[in-house]
Amino acid sequence: MAQKLQNKTVAVLATDGFEQVELTEPVKALRNEGATVHIVAPKGGQIQGWNHHDKGDRVDVDETLDKADPKTFDALVLPGGVINPDALRLEPKAIDFVRAFVQSDKPIAAICHGPWTLIDAGGVKGKRMTSWPSLKTDLSNAGAAWEDKSVVTDHGLVTSRKPDDLPDFCRKMVEEFAEGQHPGHRHAAE
Repeated sequence: MAQKLQNKTVAVLATDGFEQVELTEPVKALRNEGATVHIVAPKGGQIQGWNHHDKGDRVDVDETLDKADPKTFDALVLPGGVINPDALRLEPKAIDFVRAFVQSDKPIAAICHGPWTLIDAGGVKGKRMTSWPSLKTDLSNAGAAWEDKSVVTDHGLVTSRKPDDLPDFCRKMVEEFAEGQHPGHRHAAE
């Protein structure tokens, strides 16, 4: 059986404080479908994961933000965890990196608190989305239509609420990433 993401290269943008399974499970799903996956972070070496309130594993960084070129990637994953996206929002290079995907209509998958970074990158206005419930007001104030569903897709943007949603999130992420860029294309929520 052919792999759906063969010849696709995906960036996973994260920093210290990412929710462990919200990075590792999407990476596993992407690699299982043949994608080349690069962990991109503001610093080199390793970044620290979390399992909710407890420290998790460290993950190797493949590329630093100052060297990563959004043009070389077909899609972007934004894991959650409270600390991770909040820290990335303070990194101008991270916002510029995410904005490049938004402006080029490349598919993006963001889970839990991951959509916070999309607000700063101008990627939520007019979009149907979901997230961890505490982001509902932030996303709504930024112009998104927030829905309480396990996964919502809109114009190549895949969002989910929490780790329990990972099976639905990964399935839709693979589907949207396989479709590629979504200029002018709109999807109904699943």
